[in-house]
Amino acid sequence: MGVVEIGPGRGAFKTRALARQGHETRTYNLSTPKVEIYTKMLCGYCTRAKHLLDSKGVDYEEYDITMGGEKRREMMERKPDARTVPQIFIDGQAIGGSDDLAALEREGKLDPLLGL
Repeated sequence: MGVVEIGPGRGAFKTRALARQGHETRTYNLSTPKVEIYTKMLCGYCTRAKHLLDSKGVDYEEYDITMGGEKRREMMERKPDARTVPQIFIDGQAIGGSDDLAALEREGKLDPLLGL
């Protein structure tokens, strides 16, 4: 994929020229993977996993399954053996929980998964 600059007008050249003139632009990395995390309120492991992702500046979709419901059913369909939270998915791939995420970080394997 790649990087796309969005700003007033069309085209990267015009966007860069407008940025030099002080106009606001935004850069989007289109290769950033989708990160999803299923959590419950007052879950220390969930908080730890979110802090690690936050420290890396990673955007993620958080699904609170404290009260059960559709998102809990969805999590169980995606990872039938999941009995604890958080459950973390990167581009649809089940990563596991907070300890698994921390292990990937220690092994230097998390950044490549996150496109960093």
